[in-house]
Amino acid sequence: MRVLFATPELSDFVQVGGLAAVSAALPRALRPFSDIRIIMPGYPEVFGKIADFSIVGHCAATAQLPACSLGLGFARDGLPTYVVICPELYERRGTPYGNERGEDWADNDLRFARFCLSASLLAQGGVDPDWSADLIHANDWQSGLIPGYVAWSGAQLPTIFTIHNLAYQGLFEPTTVRKIGAPDAAFDINGLEFYNKLSFIKAGIVYASHVTTVSQTYAQEITTPQFGCGLDGLLRKRADEQKLSGILNGIDESWDPRNCAALSQTFEAGDWRARAVNTAELRRQFGLAVSRGPLFAVVARLVHQKGVDLVLEAAETIVDAGGQLIVTGKGEPRFEHALLQAQQRRPQAVAVRIGFDDDAARNIFAGSDFTLVPSRFEPCGLSQMYAQRFGSLPVGHRTGGLAETILDGETGFLFRKASTASLLGGLCRAFSVFGASERFGAMRRAAMKQTFGWSASASSYLSLYRTAASGA
Repeated sequence: MRVLFATPELSDFVQVGGLAAVSAALPRALRPFSDIRIIMPGYPEVFGKIADFSIVGHCAATAQLPACSLGLGFARDGLPTYVVICPELYERRGTPYGNERGEDWADNDLRFARFCLSASLLAQGGVDPDWSADLIHANDWQSGLIPGYVAWSGAQLPTIFTIHNLAYQGLFEPTTVRKIGAPDAAFDINGLEFYNKLSFIKAGIVYASHVTTVSQTYAQEITTPQFGCGLDGLLRKRADEQKLSGILNGIDESWDPRNCAALSQTFEAGDWRARAVNTAELRRQFGLAVSRGPLFAVVARLVHQKGVDLVLEAAETIVDAGGQLIVTGKGEPRFEHALLQAQQRRPQAVAVRIGFDDDAARNIFAGSDFTLVPSRFEPCGLSQMYAQRFGSLPVGHRTGGLAETILDGETGFLFRKASTASLLGGLCRAFSVFGASERFGAMRRAAMKQTFGWSASASSYLSLYRTAASGA
């Protein structure tokens, strides 16, 4: 089966969030069973890293979407990757979604509509004379128009649309309809319209052959008003049609403390002396005092969804009880500033590093005792999986993928509400088990035995692809 996997980010070239890691891992897990190829926008970072790159075709200008070219190149291991080349839309300083000040690009509607239309044309055989697709797998709002463009063209091409985070919807003014070349009739309650805005993510939900999300729990949660972000009615309809399902994400095999080159000392379950070397080095690197108390960590985007405010409210309690806290990530300026202030107040017990670095994250998971994941909602989450593989017990809110991947009292701790009081209850349990060395060791061994590989998820997606391609 020929599959076009459309994503706005890929960790081989550029990464903003967990979608980039998923987009790198899932297609690779599917490669033995399919001719799967990536398509992504041509950001500057891509061209410096992609190999054997050549132009394969062109797309004409449409409405207010400029003309573009499509190139084909290869990632480090030969994963075929198409790149939409349109310098005026993609070659900018900043992130894939916004400028260096964190503000969204004002023309993101045109940027990602151009990407989606190019993917649709490529899949239908209209760009690369040597390749077309049997199915398109689109991801998140930036790819949400792909099922729409396929439907409006009249093509009988199945599309899978995966929601990685429903809270980010790609909302634009009604005038965008004509700017992107969508039919006027599509701006309707049964199409793109969402409270008098045009919604890219709604396009994916409405027009896709099948909608997935990244855990079974989240697939159920988004059909409720609490988590549905205004789209719960539509999602219930798709669920009733048996066209909505949850498939849990995995993590790649490089997250293995026995052979991770980033660590000061590799280790295996039970070898706590070797692991302690990482803990000591982590404290040294982050300027924390030598301590016999537990070391807590947060590795996350610093946004409201992730419960960063709850961590800030609990920080003094952690320190007063003899613990320490390391936080790394990037996000909302208000949280970055508040975390840096917390570090200034307790510099030997609280350490903050704004930004994200993969090697630093691995060292934090390998050196911390507990990883805090107090997300208000969490479609899947990856940090709790990384943490368990490296022996850092997660303390997380019982929601989404956290509820499916943390075994409460066995490989970590779950608390029931996204509140400071509930988080503190989880922290009390963590402090308690830290003081009981045999139980702490047993929980760590159980956590590190968790695999979280991609094989089961890839098998589920492959089955879904085949069902969609058969028209069932």
